[in-house]
Amino acid sequence: MGLSVRLKQDELELIQRYAELKGLTISELVRQSILERIEDEFDLKLYEKAISEFHNNPVTYSLDEIEQELGLQ
Repeated sequence: MGLSVRLKQDELELIQRYAELKGLTISELVRQSILERIEDEFDLKLYEKAISEFHNNPVTYSLDEIEQELGLQ
């Protein structure tokens, strides 16, 4: 599947130089960048959900308590 993106000349040159610096093709760089962005946003949503749940129920456990609960001690 192909993808077309319109860029200004200076943007294209910057991307080309950066891809070369990283030893990647432009396609590899764009693919990696998009997937990393999606993963970062997904991780942020999970963090926001976890912190919200913690604020609603601020219970914490020590490492010793977790080990004991899991039978690791």
